[in-house]
Amino acid sequence: MKRISAVVFGVVLAVVLMGSFAFAQQDKKGCTDPPLFTRVPGFYLSECQKKEFDAHSFVDPVTKKKVSIEGRLYYYSYYVKKEFSGQKTMLQVARNYANAIEKIGGVFFIESPNGRDNTWMMVTKEGKEIWASIEQDNWGGNTYYLYIVEKDAMKQEVTADAKFMADGISSTGHVAIYGIYFDFNKSDVKPESDPALQEINKLLSNNPNLKVFIVGHTDNVGGVDYNMKLSQTRADAVVKALTTKYKVNPQRLKAYGVGQLAPVAPNKTEEGRAKNRRVELVEQ
Repeated sequence: MKRISAVVFGVVLAVVLMGSFAFAQQDKKGCTDPPLFTRVPGFYLSECQKKEFDAHSFVDPVTKKKVSIEGRLYYYSYYVKKEFSGQKTMLQVARNYANAIEKIGGVFFIESPNGRDNTWMMVTKEGKEIWASIEQDNWGGNTYYLYIVEKDAMKQEVTADAKFMADGISSTGHVAIYGIYFDFNKSDVKPESDPALQEINKLLSNNPNLKVFIVGHTDNVGGVDYNMKLSQTRADAVVKALTTKYKVNPQRLKAYGVGQLAPVAPNKTEEGRAKNRRVELVEQ
């Protein structure tokens, strides 16, 4: 009887283990391939992650130099299914992705450090730089990791407070405010600008004799005349928000737009353009 029980237990255990292994060969619940790439046939997706803002190191496919790219980060971990084990090579995986990125106008570079074929890729899609890499272990093509970063500047979430503004005006006569937001090519002040506007109101309340110019700045995307008008209407909108919502005396504010004429960073990168899109308070 004990022998029969042991046999039955062994069969049940084997079935459970086989079922668990089969389940492990399936994509992790909630994980799907990224829109940019399909996977190499014969692999399943064991892990996926998304971070709204992070950084990852890549090798620039053009310069062959190591770079750190910031933006929205995606991570995918692929493992070969049992029946395909040993059939894929690291070069096969690398070439699949290199050919895919090349077909949509991207560039790639395959390097083989310590016998591993890593693939570094970059493509500009809908005006945004997308960096990707296939990084492999020494498992003979049985596993690989896909990293994708949609390059972007971090959204500023910490707003300069009234003291910081007062110190800036006291020391240099002006201070840049990066917490006032507008939609692309529009002048309406977005609701998420309220914390910055509250601090400007506090600055003016704490310094009743202070009068300021509200100066709008843009990057160099678009023509000079257009940006001059856009920066002026944005400065006007900030004055309107301060005088209507926060009841600031209109006599203490004057709006001016200078467009792209006073950059604080090169306009060659998105990071530089983001710094140039700003509102400044300038003491009258």
